[in-house]
Amino acid sequence: MKKLGYFIFALSILMTWSSCRNDFDFEPSTGQLQFSKDTVYLDTVFTNIGSSTYNLKVYNRSSKDIVIPTLRLGQGESSNYRLNVDGLSGKEFQDVELLAKDSMYIFIETTVDIETLAATNNQFLYTDAIEFDSGNNFQKVELVTLIQDAVFIYPSKDETTGIVETLMFDVDGDGIDDETNLQGRFLTDEELTFTNEKPYVIYGYAGVNSGKTLTVEAGARVHFHANSGLLVTNNASLQINGAFSNDQELLENEVIFQGDRLEPLYEDVPGQWGTIWLYNGSTNNSINYATIKNATIGILSEGNQYEENNKLNLANTQIYNSSNFGVLGRATSIGAQNVVINNSGQSSFAGTYGGKYNFTHCTIANYWGNSFRQFPSVLINNYVVDEEQNIYTNDLDEANFNNCIIYGNDNPEFLLDQEESGEVFNFKFTNCLLRFQDNTNFFSGDNYDFENALFYENNIFNESPDFRAPFENDLIIGDDSAANNQGNGFYANQVPTDLLNNDRTSAPDLGAYQHITFEEN
Repeated sequence: MKKLGYFIFALSILMTWSSCRNDFDFEPSTGQLQFSKDTVYLDTVFTNIGSSTYNLKVYNRSSKDIVIPTLRLGQGESSNYRLNVDGLSGKEFQDVELLAKDSMYIFIETTVDIETLAATNNQFLYTDAIEFDSGNNFQKVELVTLIQDAVFIYPSKDETTGIVETLMFDVDGDGIDDETNLQGRFLTDEELTFTNEKPYVIYGYAGVNSGKTLTVEAGARVHFHANSGLLVTNNASLQINGAFSNDQELLENEVIFQGDRLEPLYEDVPGQWGTIWLYNGSTNNSINYATIKNATIGILSEGNQYEENNKLNLANTQIYNSSNFGVLGRATSIGAQNVVINNSGQSSFAGTYGGKYNFTHCTIANYWGNSFRQFPSVLINNYVVDEEQNIYTNDLDEANFNNCIIYGNDNPEFLLDQEESGEVFNFKFTNCLLRFQDNTNFFSGDNYDFENALFYENNIFNESPDFRAPFENDLIIGDDSAANNQGNGFYANQVPTDLLNNDRTSAPDLGAYQHITFEEN
């Protein structure tokens, strides 16, 4: 009985105390909410592709707990925006509580079909607003999104099984098409010219079939979804015909390959898509004035080492932010001029399993900072190892670097990995600025005899290239660069203008750029 008395007494005290509190007595909002921003810009997205999630913070600066009678999208249920308020999804909310001196997040997304907005426009500014309360207490925050139309290329999907179409082509060269696990489809004849009228968005691998040529015109923009890319198969070709752009920010004439997320958050994220894959047997591939960024492998070129002409001619092109390799060659032939490669998770250029490679006035650097990288900027070898650890060699017929810069934030920045059983291993660096320090004498043999004129001629070692902002992929060189006026005139005349269309014949610098005077901040 005594315990019961204590319990009743305690309960009465608790009830009295609770009745005196006003902490949880919510009063209607008086229109004095504050916001982290007055307009939420959801950046550019493609039609029918969902945006990233953006947030708005709502503050109750008063000393009273309040309730917001209504919180809604201005266009109501017809709005293309979606909200999440305190964990609840919807487009209109009633009696939203907000404690004194507290705040809450509103998360915002959108997906818009541009055809429902303006059938004749390639882009459309879509707007709405988040509205708080009504009457004299009405407040709002604007929502703005630029929706961009595009040409979508994607494989078919079986509605019953959910199986996505995969590419079939002659993988092993026996003349019979083989099944692959690459999701995608071959381009139709009507799709074999990419123009600059609308961006292209590719899901899976867009294949170029045997005997066909994909032509990409100046100013085209090509965007890839995750695990997507281009595949150029046997006897097919890729011709990327960009041109010099007077506006180096807009790059109006350059062809740009990147991921399909347009938000600034994804601007420099590596590995957003697969690769431009020049499969064994593809021929007559050329890339001129292109930017290839944020891929897993920027360009993968395989085979055709002994063709009369290069399998790939690469000119006036920049390749950045590849999660593995910028350019990966396997027993192939590549000619490159005025090419800049930087920020690769492994090597910026790797010529593997032999091949034939000629680089002139190129800047091959690696200032990768996202993780540890195993390989240098440039890797050359003449072998491949299969799953059973069997080693197969192939001739390295040529690996010539003329008037180039090979540098980075590691050391050394080139590696000549020769399997001794391979008889042919031909390479030469001529008038190059190279980063290679071997303080422990780990590297030895003829391949690293820098006095041997058969392999090394007029090179500069370990002096500063004076890049303007290498971690930001700006590899223009300045007045203090060791590369200035060090070019060989013979090679400079083969590539008479630099990547910015400046003449280099009178006093050639090394690399893809002639030096400039940097502006002081």
